[in-house]
Parts: sequence; C-alpha cells; structure tokens
Amino acid sequence: MMKQIAEASPRFKARITGVFYLLNILTGALALFVRGRLGVAANLTAAACYIAVTLLFYDMFKPVNRSLSILAAFFSLVGCAIGALGPFHLAPPHINNLVFFGFYCLLIGYLIFRSTFLPRFLGVLMAIGGLGWLTFLSTPLANYLSPYNLAPGILGEGTLTLWLLVMGVNVQRWKEQASAPEAPA
Repeated sequence: MMKQIAEASPRFKARITGVFYLLNILTGALALFVRGRLGVAANLTAAACYIAVTLLFYDMFKPVNRSLSILAAFFSLVGCAIGALGPFHLAPPHINNLVFFGFYCLLIGYLIFRSTFLPRFLGVLMAIGGLGWLTFLSTPLANYLSPYNLAPGILGEGTLTLWLLVMGVNVQRWKEQASAPEAPA
C-alpha cells in the first residue's frame, strides 16, 4: 500500500493527507473527553494519524524547501512522541507538546505560502494557528488566554484539512515546483 501511495498523484496524496488530518482531529477530540483505555487508544490513534500527516507533508513540501520540510517534520514528530507518552506519564511534565506543533504549523504555513500549488491564505492561517499553539510556551499565558488561544490552530488546521479533502493540490504547479531547482529559503 505504501508503494501505491508513493506512486500516486500529488492530488491523491493531498487528499489522503486530509483524511489522516481529519482522523487526527476527530480522535484527538475524543481523547480530550474520554478517560481510561478508550481515551488512551484515541490519543495513540491521533498521534499515529498525525505522524502520517507529517510524513505526507514532508513529501508534499520537499519541492518547496527540503531543509525546512525536514525541520517541520522533526518538530511534529517530537510533538507526537510527547503527546503519545503523556498518558503513560513518560513525557516531561513541564513540556507541552502543543509548543512543538506551534513551530510545525509556522513552518508548514511558510512552506504553503512559498508553494505554488496551495493558496497562500492557507499558509497565513497555519502560521497564525502556530502562534496560537506557541502560547503554550508559558502555562500562565496559555491558561489566561484559554480557550481563545485554541481558535487560531483549530481554524488554520481545520481549513487546511478541508481544503486538502475537497481540492487537494494543483497537480501541474506541484510538478513544476518539484522539477525546478530548489529556491533558497
């Protein structure tokens, strides 16, 4: 199956990314409201879905800037690991995984903005969402701004998810950008 996905069109890959993104959002929301084994299972499923999103985004945004795409994937994977370890009390208690997703969303926002195959407004929304997640750098600030600091991330990531599901990417522009030499960041 992975070989089929690797050989699939960019639009299909974008839509698969949207499916995993939506599954992440749904299972992540479930994990917030359900306790016990079901809550842990929902949390682990959400992390697995976000890992899939991360790997698919890495592949999607390599043509824009390989180095930034790798850096974004690193931040996301660290956030996923911390989030998955949290229910088992194995993650550092003073580190909120949303901070890593804040940096991830900022980088993905920049990559979208620099891409030619997705609309720039999605990049702006993702960057604003990343700033919302970065309020979790300070627990008192995050608590003070809660629940309003969640809205930018939900809006940015939710809008991108819907765009990927419905529209995908502009295949011709993705192929043009993929065949062009990488532009400096």
